[in-house]
Amino acid sequence: MHRVAGWWDSFELWVAGLPFIPQFLVVLVGMVPISFAIAYVLDRVLRAVLRLLDQRHDRPSPTAPQWQNDAAVTTNPAPVRDGIDDEVALVRHPAQSGAR
Repeated sequence: MHRVAGWWDSFELWVAGLPFIPQFLVVLVGMVPISFAIAYVLDRVLRAVLRLLDQRHDRPSPTAPQWQNDAAVTTNPAPVRDGIDDEVALVRHPAQSGAR
């Protein structure tokens, strides 16, 4: 372990002794792939954990329309417009910015 720590300390000193642009490039080349790999692994692990913790994952949604909950429906349901009801869509008014 001391050998790894000594190597890392010498690497840090070497990077710190470089001028700014080469220092930036060394950190960029090293950290961007490592950061993407860490983000990818965290994404996959969190997705798996949250699926395990989600108690409603296999049950139909209670707020979904009945035709979505019923697997035996064979007719084409009415088209869904991004979850916006017609009554709500009629009530909406454009926002005023206040600038004149």
